[in-house]
Amino acid sequence: MTFGFASSPAASLSTSAASASRVLEPAEWAAAGIPLLRSPREVVSGLHARHHPRPSTAVVAVLDPDERLCASASFTRRAALADGWMFRNALLSQLRRVIPHDLRRRTPVRTAVLLYCREGDARWTEEDGAWMWGLRDACTLHGLRCGAYITLTHDGWQVLGEGRGGRRPHAHSAPEPFATADAPPPVPRTGGPVSEVLRRAAAR
Repeated sequence: MTFGFASSPAASLSTSAASASRVLEPAEWAAAGIPLLRSPREVVSGLHARHHPRPSTAVVAVLDPDERLCASASFTRRAALADGWMFRNALLSQLRRVIPHDLRRRTPVRTAVLLYCREGDARWTEEDGAWMWGLRDACTLHGLRCGAYITLTHDGWQVLGEGRGGRRPHAHSAPEPFATADAPPPVPRTGGPVSEVLRRAAAR
């Protein structure tokens, strides 16, 4: 025999209202003073090359004050509904896994950004609003500054609330090579007149 509880219309309404409150509208996000990325194209290309995101993949990354990558993690969205609280918990779990918190600092030094790859076009959706809410709350709980929220769709990438974006990479593009800064230093060449002069100088 199975026992269960039927949810009342009032309970469903209250759950829906609670979920709706955990969504940030574009105007709220723009008014929150989210710091601008100096080189959004480099950040997006770097994360895309590292994590190869496909639709329904979220990539959370922590940047230092010089916009260098400190840590990053990717995971697949599993929530049935676009709920900011569930997204917050998922992001916080990933942040705790890859980098220590900064809660002892008076002011945040490092910044967390979120890249979310999804189907559809680049226009804001309620799901985006839930991710924004989740990112902001996860940053507060981990002692980080809340940074940009970036969508990756078949149209390309876009930093929501800023109007900056590009066509590549997009949701179905192959990963681009790492930036030159991430490449190993070139192997010095040997031989030739310069090497001979240096060899003689070292022998003296």
